[in-house]
Amino acid sequence: MSQPAGPAGSERLLVFAPGGVGEVVPGDDLASLVMDACAGDPDGPLRDGDIVVLTSKVVSKAEGRQLPGDDRDAAVAQETVRTVARRGPTRIVQNAQGLVQAAAGVDASNVAPGTVLLLPADPDASAAALRAELQRRTGLRLGVVLSDTSGRAWRHGQTDLAVGAAGVRVSLDYGGQTDSWGNELVVTQMAVADELAAAADLVKAKLGRRPVAVVRGLGHLVVDAAAGARSLSRTGPGDMFARGTRESVLHAVLTALGRPGEYEELVGLEGEALTEAVLVGVPAAVADVLAGVLRAAAHQPPPGGAS
Repeated sequence: MSQPAGPAGSERLLVFAPGGVGEVVPGDDLASLVMDACAGDPDGPLRDGDIVVLTSKVVSKAEGRQLPGDDRDAAVAQETVRTVARRGPTRIVQNAQGLVQAAAGVDASNVAPGTVLLLPADPDASAAALRAELQRRTGLRLGVVLSDTSGRAWRHGQTDLAVGAAGVRVSLDYGGQTDSWGNELVVTQMAVADELAAAADLVKAKLGRRPVAVVRGLGHLVVDAAAGARSLSRTGPGDMFARGTRESVLHAVLTALGRPGEYEELVGLEGEALTEAVLVGVPAAVADVLAGVLRAAAHQPPPGGAS
């Protein structure tokens, strides 16, 4: 994929996904796999300023981040730090890597039957280790991005985003600059690491068995002192969407009752089972009001179907 890049199209952007990586198993030398695949591609080998984008799944496989898949729910629970929203078996959670994703990033696709794959324990550290080894062996100045597929609030479909990065500017902040009309840019921060991940995914393809892509032509983004991809995660006080509607109400009700610690235990319940579990021991007059609040948040009619 080639297209103009830069303010005046002065650069050319090339993105290619070499073949020949094959199935990755625990202990594999990822640096060798990447270098050999790129060397065998018509656009290879690696060049100075290239950005190597790997599907995080191959890093997880090489690091042995696999579990038996007979209890995927247990794996998701193990990786969950906070439940953001839940509807039946579908869970949107914050995981230990600081990402908000469906099922904590636990994946059962493109893995051997009967197993599930966890994200790398520290994606930024994994990216840094791979970058250091690639640079040591090639003598080149390179960047590395680890990508994973994720959904987005208010949008159907999924795109790849950066879960780990090393040697790459993960964002470009244009705040304080002016456009060609003299307007000051106030909140314009480009998540370029996510854009790199998405561009790479266009050539890797989900079923193409090409887990590595190279982005060439953006050497100005390759720097030694760069923040990792975790810096792009918006959690904590700056998170305006920390929970879904139902989950926000549930947490608020439990907090008002002095029981916020029960949130993770109860968020998986639905309907009257949830209402009864929350309101156990609550005086009837208060319970009636809170039951109505919980049902309204879940778009659940009151008992008997009255509206």
